Amino acid sequence: MKKLSRKKKRLLIICSILLILVICIVLIVRGVRYLTASGADTQEGIEYIRAAESEDIATIEQKIAQLESTDSDEEDSRSSKEKFASSVVMGDAVAEGLAEYDVLNASSVVSKNGVHLDELDDQVAQAKELDPQIIFLSYGMSDVIETDGDTGQFRSEYEALVRKIEEEIPDAHIFVNAIFPVSDQALEEEPALEKIPDYNEVLHTMCADMQIGFIDSTDLAQARYYEEDGIHFTAGFYPVWADRMAEVAAL
Repeated sequence: MKKLSRKKKRLLIICSILLILVICIVLIVRGVRYLTASGADTQEGIEYIRAAESEDIATIEQKIAQLESTDSDEEDSRSSKEKFASSVVMGDAVAEGLAEYDVLNASSVVSKNGVHLDELDDQVAQAKELDPQIIFLSYGMSDVIETDGDTGQFRSEYEALVRKIEEEIPDAHIFVNAIFPVSDQALEEEPALEKIPDYNEVLHTMCADMQIGFIDSTDLAQARYYEEDGIHFTAGFYPVWADRMAEVAAL
C-alpha cells in the first residue's frame, strides 16, 4: 500500500471532522423531530441520538487512528530527489554540495560560491523560471564576514531578499536555514565567524516577524562532516541535511 503524504493525511482528518459535524447536525435534527412527534418518549429519543452519535464518531476516530498508525509504521522510501521535486534550495557554496554530491537534482539547487545577499537578482530569476512550490534559503556566511557584527544591516538585506522572492514567486512557501557553525580552526583564521550565533538569532526573529519558516540544522554540523577548511562539508553531510529540511517542510 502506498503511503499517504502528510498533506493528504491532514486533509483526510479535516474532512473527517467536517463529516462528524454534519452527522451531529443531522442527528440533532432527527432527534428534535422525533422528540416533538406526538406521543414520543423523550428519554428514549435522547438515548437514540447519543447512541447514534457515539457509534459514528467512534467509527471515524478508529479509522483516523488506524491511518496514523499505518503512517508512523511505514518508512518513507522516496529519495531526496523525489521529495524535493517541487522545491528549490537557493544558497552559497554550502548549498552547492546538494547538487555536487548528487543528493538533489541540479534543477532543485540554485547556488553560487561566495555570494552575498545584495547580489542575488540572477538567482531569484533562475528560481522563478523553475517555479517551485517551496524555496529553501541558505545564505549568510559571506555576509557575516562582510557586515562584521552589523546584524541590522544583515537583517535588512536578508529581508529584502525574502520580499523580492515573495514578489517574483508569490505562490512559493519560503524556509530560511540557519547559518552553519564553523570549526575552531576556521574561527582562528576568520574571527568574525564567532558571531554566527548572533546572526542566527536575528534570522530566527526575522522569520517569526515575516511569518515564514526557520530551519535550525546547526546541530547537524558535527566534526566528522567538515572539510579541512572547517567551513564546507563532506558528502556524508548532505543527505542528513536534506532529510532535516524535508522533515520540517513536510515534503
